[in-house]
Amino acid sequence: MRKPEGHILVIFGASGDLTKRKLLPAIFDLEQEGMLPENFAVVGVGRTKFTDEYFRERTAGEIANIPKTKMSGENLRQKFLKKLFYLSLDTSSQDKYSWLREALEKLRKKKGIPDNYIFYLATPPSMYAIIAEALASVKLNAQDNGCWRRIIIEKPFGYDLQSAKVLNNNLLAHFGEDQVYRIDHYLGKETVQNIMVTRFSNGIFEPLWNRNYIDYVEITSAESIGVEDRGGYYENAGALRDMLQNHLLQITSIIAMEPPAVNSPTAIRNETLKVLQSLKPLDQYALDNEIIRGQYMASNVRGDKYRAYRDERGVDPESRTETYVALKLFIENWRWGGVPFYIRTGKRLPTRVTEAVIHFKPTPHTLFCGQNMEQPRNNQLIIRIQPDEGILLKFGMKVPGAGYRVQEVNMDFHYADLGDINIPEAYTRLLLDCMNDDATLYARGDAVNAAWKFVDPILRHWESNQSIPLHGYPGGTWGPAVADSMIKSSSGGWRYPCKNLTDEDKYCEL
Repeated sequence: MRKPEGHILVIFGASGDLTKRKLLPAIFDLEQEGMLPENFAVVGVGRTKFTDEYFRERTAGEIANIPKTKMSGENLRQKFLKKLFYLSLDTSSQDKYSWLREALEKLRKKKGIPDNYIFYLATPPSMYAIIAEALASVKLNAQDNGCWRRIIIEKPFGYDLQSAKVLNNNLLAHFGEDQVYRIDHYLGKETVQNIMVTRFSNGIFEPLWNRNYIDYVEITSAESIGVEDRGGYYENAGALRDMLQNHLLQITSIIAMEPPAVNSPTAIRNETLKVLQSLKPLDQYALDNEIIRGQYMASNVRGDKYRAYRDERGVDPESRTETYVALKLFIENWRWGGVPFYIRTGKRLPTRVTEAVIHFKPTPHTLFCGQNMEQPRNNQLIIRIQPDEGILLKFGMKVPGAGYRVQEVNMDFHYADLGDINIPEAYTRLLLDCMNDDATLYARGDAVNAAWKFVDPILRHWESNQSIPLHGYPGGTWGPAVADSMIKSSSGGWRYPCKNLTDEDKYCEL
């Protein structure tokens, strides 16, 4: 990976939790890896009245908790902290941005930094359009004389299809699509990226990656925690908006995409867009029968008492917000015609895990079953995104001895086996990509709209029909019991993973 050109990274909302816990540690990780340019600075912008010194002290306390920091040395830490600056500004007031431009220009010239900027909006979504317009009003969006300007926004990218279109239009009124980076930290995870490598660099997988050999695909993103202190936010989001519309549909598009003609951001994003555009629209039957939503209830798990969602702080005592959603979808193209994709996500499930499972079809003629024999399960390829990142292939082998008793065995690879190879955090990888003008792992506006177009009918259906079931499930279980019968296949049903990818029979926490 090449080192980026010199620039200033301006973080709006710099006094917030995201900047403190994720962004500044990610930038320091780039410093430790030698990937930051010498002529570089971070300018935090926020309403809170910090000084440069306090901003640096606050950051020093956070990066001290990173295990690798102990090896980097005090000189490197001090060198990094000197690159941090802070400006107190009412970001909602457009007339303040001329002062911001002057302050940035003064710092840039003093430090000998090229006229390049990245603006990271770690702010509430309501501020995205306001800040974009204000930056444009003082020409901080202009790319003249070889300089560049980029803007990064966090999800949610809209609240529904209409608001997503409005947001895109507002951003594109002031910045070009090539300047807008919509960050989805799931796409920065190493194992998500490895889905493409597994498929397109190995001749043994791609020939089987279609409706002729795959029975169904299953994608799970489970969290063991509840909403914690985010009840107010979650009441307006729910599992469908918070996880499925963005993270899980993006993973689906990477799994299902056609091979791109070249390894370029545009070519790859064109192919993932085609998948989202090929999602079969949900008809009335699917809306009524192939989508399950649930909400966690109070429970007692191994002596720990879990509160019900409705008892969480900031949650309506009669809330109908879903904390679990599972659905069945189809991709209408030649590769995937007739292959169901089952997607589920939920809070307060047994463990924290995200993975994709490719369930292959059974052999066309079964030889090894019958008297004194056991029918082996169909082959599975499990791509573990988090935790215990790796890939697991399940297939049948003969048990030693008389007869043909078949036992399922594992062939696995764990990223931890790479030893001292550094696996960057998602934000570290994505920030470096933006610095290098590589938008491969960022969501494009048309793809965001295509995902909302698929999800929007579900939201409208739920809003207009209060009789649709909201199934309760005890905290610490795998969601509503009705979801267990959702998958009807000879291959079996849902996989119930443990936090460890292998040795589930020995070390599973369930």
